Amino acid sequence: MTVEIHPRRLQGPWDAGFALDIHTGSTFLGNDQYGRPRFDTKRSPLGELLYRLKYKLDQTTIDPIVETVAAFLGAHHSPIDAIVPVPPSNVRTKQPVTLIANALSRRLAIPVCTTCVSKIRRTPPLKDITEYHKRVEALRGAFRVSREDTHGKSLLLFDDLYGSGATVSGIAEILKREGGAKAVYLLTLTRK
Repeated sequence: MTVEIHPRRLQGPWDAGFALDIHTGSTFLGNDQYGRPRFDTKRSPLGELLYRLKYKLDQTTIDPIVETVAAFLGAHHSPIDAIVPVPPSNVRTKQPVTLIANALSRRLAIPVCTTCVSKIRRTPPLKDITEYHKRVEALRGAFRVSREDTHGKSLLLFDDLYGSGATVSGIAEILKREGGAKAVYLLTLTRK
């Protein structure tokens, strides 16, 4: 079962990039009695599945997410040698991006490369840093690539949520510059 999506092209240091849908959408309802704005915020169908997986540990959402991603990739396919999940920024017992990447790997018969890029130092939570250049600075030197796993390959850089793009931009750049990747394609499930 696939869910309805509204893909959007993402610009950056990758060969092609897409976010499959928004994470949440808000409608302004007016101001409350204290003059503060009120909004009705709803998750997209894909955003809801991702939310349930990340915060409710509902692994039944993996199959519809993977089917949706596979259908999208089938329509926008470039040859891919490996799926590269973005290393997690926090510690969870089960990492949603890794769970989805592994299921997508089985579905498409494309290997997951967890050694292609690794996080080598802790970074502050990026959700607490609002300025793009400060995010980039916080990420400087945080990742290492394995040239033997990336050189000459076409890679699908995969993440769950696209915010400012600082993390995936930094990773895409080092996959190409230091890793010698032939091509880097970006796919995120949702975007802010």
